[in-house]
Amino acid sequence: MPRLAIAATLLALVALAGSLSFVGYLVVSTVAEHLDTGHFIAGLLLGVLFARLPWLREGKLRTIGILPKRARLPVMVALLGFCLLNFLYRSEWVPVLFLGFAMSFLLTYPRIRKRVVDRAISSFFNFPTDQNRPRSTDDKVIDVEFREKKE
Repeated sequence: MPRLAIAATLLALVALAGSLSFVGYLVVSTVAEHLDTGHFIAGLLLGVLFARLPWLREGKLRTIGILPKRARLPVMVALLGFCLLNFLYRSEWVPVLFLGFAMSFLLTYPRIRKRVVDRAISSFFNFPTDQNRPRSTDDKVIDVEFREKKE
């Protein structure tokens, strides 16, 4: 069964990579069409907009770019939404499905990653629990033990 699970995971990752590559092509094509430029120039503009470059500051390695960290996700979602509306206006349904999938993946990726990492950590590292401590059935009760110090 592990081989089947690995094969299914690799197949899912290949499908995800292919669909997101097609979405990238759709976004670059839409931007090129609306800016009345070629695909190469539109791709360069988007690359400069989302680029992150390494930078040494105060002895620490950081990344810098045009967009701040908090603005990247909303700009990506807005760009995908613009392209989605453009293809909806043209009644082209296949690009709409791919763009909708990409938007949903982009918005849910942080939660998915956190759950997968938490599950992997919990399966590899079993943290010992205190066997002597009685388990409380109520999660709102905090069990505290007080000790007095002799002065």
